[in-house]
Amino acid sequence: MHKPERTAYESFYSTYIKLVDQENILEKLEGLKTSTYQLFNSLTDEQANHAYGPGKWTIKQVVGHLIDAERTFAYRILAFSRGQQELPGFDENVYVELSNANDRSIQDLSAEFKTVREANLYMIRALTPEQIENKGIANGSPIQVNTIVYILAGHEVHHLNILKERYGV
Repeated sequence: MHKPERTAYESFYSTYIKLVDQENILEKLEGLKTSTYQLFNSLTDEQANHAYGPGKWTIKQVVGHLIDAERTFAYRILAFSRGQQELPGFDENVYVELSNANDRSIQDLSAEFKTVREANLYMIRALTPEQIENKGIANGSPIQVNTIVYILAGHEVHHLNILKERYGV
């Protein structure tokens, strides 16, 4: 799978794709699965209930958001690889608000994140070269399956960077 050219996606996604410097995206996703799980699983619930400011997400909510985004991006990969043409976007703030992530243990959220990523890796590895090149429209913008796979990794790195900078994790 090749890293998408800058002209292949909307500028909004460059925030995520530029964070993926590794060409082998499957190795990157596999490595992130392990390191991100270990990071989240090492936290206590008290630590994970921390938000860095009023109105900001707790660490548990960030993990819940990563899980929701993982599933959303995976569904886009599945749908577009199978020929579906268009999917709606999602409002991450509404999803986080309704996720009940703060009512769960950080270990439970960590395990779910790891499990969802493992399932998605199976799906991505099974894609044919033709399916990887398929395109669809998400959030009103055209996007290729290959690009979504890179966004999946970059989105995670983006939030890990925020957790390090603003939450001290």
